[in-house]
Amino acid sequence: MTVESFDLAQVNVGRMRAPLDSPVMAGFVAALEPVNAVADRAPGFRWRLQTEDGDATALRVFDDEWLLVNMSTWASHRALVDYVYGPEHVAVLRERRQYFERPVEAMTALWWVPAGHRPTVSEAQERLVNLREHGPTPFAFTLREAFPAPGATEGDVVVRDLAGCGVD
Repeated sequence: MTVESFDLAQVNVGRMRAPLDSPVMAGFVAALEPVNAVADRAPGFRWRLQTEDGDATALRVFDDEWLLVNMSTWASHRALVDYVYGPEHVAVLRERRQYFERPVEAMTALWWVPAGHRPTVSEAQERLVNLREHGPTPFAFTLREAFPAPGATEGDVVVRDLAGCGVD
């Protein structure tokens, strides 16, 4: 298989500070559609988890009603990094502590999938658990400690200095 035979999958979960329909979460809910639209148009975007009505907030992970799940696939590590640290998404990231508790364990995992594969919530849970137990490995890794796609080189992974973008 060639590097082009793989997409980068990502899962991100967050523990809400309040119910989704509460005033506490109103700013987050208002930002969902615009930031998802930016992702949908982003170069290298492939797919995102959503229900038939285009929403993912009804989906849960780890059988926990307080955890929201976001999952998508991308053509490359660079495409995901460019979106995540682009101005529209960074603006939402800066505000996340208003809506989500500070994590005490890994809440984001990345892994390579065959191009066109649509990961399941179960797969995402497995990758998160593996990352929590073993740290970054080719099976599950992070944006900051990434591994290249099978058959690729380390040069295909973007190393980005996050200083100055306002994201901790």
